[in-house]
Amino acid sequence: MGFSLMEGFTKSLAMTVLSEIGDKTFFAAAILAMRHPRRLVLAGCLGALIVMTILSALLGWAAPNLLSRKWTHNITTILFFAFGLWSLWEGFTEEGDAEEFAEVEAKLDADLKADKNGAKGGPKADDLKKQQRPFLTQFFSPILLKAFSITFFGEWGDKSQIATIGLASDEDPFGVILGGILGQTLCTVAAILGGKSLASQISEKMVAFSSGILFLVFGVQSLLSAVGES
Repeated sequence: MGFSLMEGFTKSLAMTVLSEIGDKTFFAAAILAMRHPRRLVLAGCLGALIVMTILSALLGWAAPNLLSRKWTHNITTILFFAFGLWSLWEGFTEEGDAEEFAEVEAKLDADLKADKNGAKGGPKADDLKKQQRPFLTQFFSPILLKAFSITFFGEWGDKSQIATIGLASDEDPFGVILGGILGQTLCTVAAILGGKSLASQISEKMVAFSSGILFLVFGVQSLLSAVGES
């Protein structure tokens, strides 16, 4: 089919890194790591991102079987241009990392307060809740599950997820999965180890501009390439 494993890998890696640095899920991982054991937060966040990447790539791989190759190629080209312009617009209108970090932190603080209020009731109430706890949480840490769910649903429908679907429909899906997982791993580890300090050193505007230009380059390349060559 003319797919290139290395091309899919490099495109997916570059797109993922530029899309995820400074993302809300990036900040969520950083904040969770400040309050909970890092290994659990890393396992939960990274597990969610890996599952999301594989699901997105599989959807992209299946798309040509549902639509014609020409249609999926054209849709992917349009998506690249749309996301490129969207990212550039975000670069011009972005209020800054501090506001987004504070917004994510406020949401997590609200969840934490709700958990604390729900935990009131003494030891007997705690024992009762442990007995009533869902089956899965008896084997997986609640912190891991919280990190997984926050990240998974935070990424669902995100620009990077839709772009991964489009990329996998036009490139080698295995390469897209490998590049996406590596990119997600790099970003998540960076967030866990020092997300707040890293975000303060990296300009969100520059990340938005860089990802916008990258998407536009992908769009031009896809526009110039024939369907059979993509």
